[in-house]
Amino acid sequence: MDESTLPRTLVTAGSTPIERMYFAWNDALSHNDADALLALYAEDAWFESPLVPHLLGIDRGYLRGHKEIRPLFDILAIRKPPVRQYYRTGYLTDGKRLIWEYPRDAGKGEQMDFVEAMDLNDDGLIQRHCVYWGWFGFRVLQRNEYHRGQNE
Repeated sequence: MDESTLPRTLVTAGSTPIERMYFAWNDALSHNDADALLALYAEDAWFESPLVPHLLGIDRGYLRGHKEIRPLFDILAIRKPPVRQYYRTGYLTDGKRLIWEYPRDAGKGEQMDFVEAMDLNDDGLIQRHCVYWGWFGFRVLQRNEYHRGQNE
């Protein structure tokens, strides 16, 4: 099931902090809601992705805390390429770490492929989040699709 097509009140439901995060994070990202997305992170959270230097023009691939993470989420809310879809089929967890895949083959075509790995703190917020990119998603970076259209 593709959760991005479900009503927001349904996808944010969950019986455990892990399940709530699985639905709430995808919901906030798919609806370009930078405020809701940032609210899911601890104040001193760690975020790591190849997208960090690509969009922020810095020499490192990680951000620490709301102040550093917020600008990335603001850019994502307005500049995601259309090939960024939200199809996924489930998650893995040990009760604190949450991992899921956005596979390249989304059943109805290709999407950007990622593995999301999050560690939640005792308050159920994201303390550490690393995004691992697959080949299809990496090609989107190589083609500069996050920057296209901004000055056209």
